Amino acid sequence: MKTLKGPGIFLAQFIGAQAPFDTLDNLAGWAASLGYTGIQVPTDPSFFDLEKAAASKDYCDDVKGRLAEKGVEITELSTHIQGQLVAVHPAYDEMFDGFSPAVLRGNPKARQEWAVNQLKYAAKASQHLGLKSHATFSGALAWPFVYPWPQRPAGLVEEAFAELGRRWTPILNAFDEAGVDVCYELHPGEDLHDGVTFERFLAEV
Repeated sequence: MKTLKGPGIFLAQFIGAQAPFDTLDNLAGWAASLGYTGIQVPTDPSFFDLEKAAASKDYCDDVKGRLAEKGVEITELSTHIQGQLVAVHPAYDEMFDGFSPAVLRGNPKARQEWAVNQLKYAAKASQHLGLKSHATFSGALAWPFVYPWPQRPAGLVEEAFAELGRRWTPILNAFDEAGVDVCYELHPGEDLHDGVTFERFLAEV
């Protein structure tokens, strides 16, 4: 049975103001011209309306149809930025504020709530698009303590992972209800950055 699709490409790093990098349709045509058959679509509001996709299967069907005409299909939606904002250590508040809508900057609680809602929209949007997987980051509550100096207080890392689990469980439930798997990119700067941290998180959720 063939389960591997592709080749595919993640579009986030190519988004720009000039054609063919300025719209989803143009990016899709560009990717197809290079031989790609799949695209991982970042949920950037400049070319993909995540909230509308969560509310409207018709919108999703329209996007799928336009991309099919270009010769590509969506392999996953991506919420790397929003996933990062689900769990931001206060040491990084100012740096990560730039990834949130301007109206939320300086308000970590509102920023986190927005991010959680974005992930829940992504679950429903993925369902409407007929996708089975979704790509994201975990966020980073414990990452500032990855180097063991100064010594960590007892229980600090354990509580960071417990809180990460508390924040992600409702999101994972939303994806479960939508029949979509959450795929975490294991990445330096994220609490889930290797096999050990992933297993630790899995035990929490």
